[in-house]
Amino acid sequence: MSGKYIGLLTGYYEEGSLPLSEYPRPNFVRDSYLNLNGVWDFEISKAELVTEFTQQITVPFSPESILSGVNKTPLDGEFLFYRRSVNLPPGFRKDLLILHFGAVDQEVDIYINSRFIKAHKIPFLPLSVDLSEVVGTKSFEILLRVKDKTRNSAHLIGKQNKERGGIWYTPQSGVWQTVWLESYNLNHLEKVQIISDFDEAEVCFKLSKFGVGQVNVKIFDGKTLIKEIVSSERQIRTTIEKFKAWSPESPNLYDVEFTFAGETVKSYFAFRKIEHRLDEKGISRFYLNNKAIFQSGVLDQGYYSDGLLTPPSDKAMIDDILLLKKMGFNMLRKHIKVEPLRFYYHCDRLGILVWQDMINLTPSVNINKNAVDGMILNIHHSDINTDRFGVTSPQQKENYYLALKSMISLLSFFPSIVTWVPFNEGWGQFDAKTAITLIKDIDKSRPIDHASGWSDQRIGDYYSRHIYFTRLRINRLAIKKRIIAITEFGGYSLKVDNHVFNLEKSFGYKVFKTKAKLQTAFDNLYLKQVKPLIKKGLSVIIYTQLSDVEDEINGLVTYDRKVIKMDEDNILNINETLTKTFSKHLV
Repeated sequence: MSGKYIGLLTGYYEEGSLPLSEYPRPNFVRDSYLNLNGVWDFEISKAELVTEFTQQITVPFSPESILSGVNKTPLDGEFLFYRRSVNLPPGFRKDLLILHFGAVDQEVDIYINSRFIKAHKIPFLPLSVDLSEVVGTKSFEILLRVKDKTRNSAHLIGKQNKERGGIWYTPQSGVWQTVWLESYNLNHLEKVQIISDFDEAEVCFKLSKFGVGQVNVKIFDGKTLIKEIVSSERQIRTTIEKFKAWSPESPNLYDVEFTFAGETVKSYFAFRKIEHRLDEKGISRFYLNNKAIFQSGVLDQGYYSDGLLTPPSDKAMIDDILLLKKMGFNMLRKHIKVEPLRFYYHCDRLGILVWQDMINLTPSVNINKNAVDGMILNIHHSDINTDRFGVTSPQQKENYYLALKSMISLLSFFPSIVTWVPFNEGWGQFDAKTAITLIKDIDKSRPIDHASGWSDQRIGDYYSRHIYFTRLRINRLAIKKRIIAITEFGGYSLKVDNHVFNLEKSFGYKVFKTKAKLQTAFDNLYLKQVKPLIKKGLSVIIYTQLSDVEDEINGLVTYDRKVIKMDEDNILNINETLTKTFSKHLV
């Protein structure tokens, strides 16, 4: 691939602009980066392999999206084929050559120069392929064969459905996150785990390295070098006196550089502490930096009108976060989706708390009955030894556990993430107690909302309820020393002419005809229903939702992000009122 180098965060590019060209792994930045987004040969076929390609696709957008240039959903039994020739720039190739995919849905077989290299079967999560033994210093060809059965499989699916509508959306297939290459020497840093201790003002760097020798560690506060350590140990601890804490109000980050074997890798960290403990009145609270805080957030599906699951640009992710902060929200719940890593980096640097959902397996056909039992009748069924929630095979469980462990390992770096959510509304739920154990084996530092909405097993850190069709309420008998959280509510809807996905049909939990009526209802919901519950111990609220998604028009903004449906300052004032009310009832 001919091109030129234009800097670390953009890298090499072909003539013309590349979509999502920014460096995709901001928590571990090497100076080696070759972005492979852009135009690939593409074919949809029922054949096992193809050699002739009749169309092209813009990677990393799925073929169902507008930005892909294909705008087509493959039929059952069809494969997606991608082909790309890569010309390595002079001097790029070192000892090791690694090919990265941010995400491919659902199963992908990877061929290099017509040779099968690897299969991957974990949708929504990254994969890496070592090409060191099969690629030389100049050029090679990538061929991908992707198979996606959506709900007719044992894989994670999220909110995709071939029969889209309501809260179920257009299915995605194929490559939908950035594809890129890096190359480095045999002696190198493979990864660094960074653990900060808020109370001890200490940071620990756990180094996984190939080769022996000293590592030079430089810590920066902005552009100021505040600490430098040289050590041959694989675990380095140091104290940062009078450190600046990280919070949504002051998202202070420390940059760090690791130099080993002639290579410098960049990362960052924060000092912040999260925990679930009792306040002075014996009420369970969420604590940030040893202070109980009220979390006011929104449900964030991460869908875009032109890119679907794939953000159309880095700016699109940033704009969503900044809008929420402008409205006074301090948290978002990333709903049943794993975003590109740059999303979490922006949450870190801009300052917003993140609840991270696990992607669900196929829900049960009894989903509506489960919803009525859980949301209206407050009946919570056991998730042990049952297929009530859609899990009917050992393969589903195996796929779930493998992906859950991969997701926690991948995202545990990011300080903005403060809660894990392994199950939502019983969709594909099974044995939540084991899921909690698996999460805590990797990350003991964050609280867990084990079953958001219903199918509550009375475990985990949160008493978590979804309430849409009735007045907001709290069942004191079910709390069991957990943090009281209304993790979905609202869903108030307004159709904005010329900014809707479906002209014929729309969905919302409560529909309003005008912006004024929507605003009044929103105000009453927060000030007359949410606010009185704060004195009863309510600590977390999550409004549905950030943006419209396809038929679902209950967003604060339209699907195309062009129209904000309510007054931003008014929402800011409401959030400030709730925060003051919470502080008042702490003492």
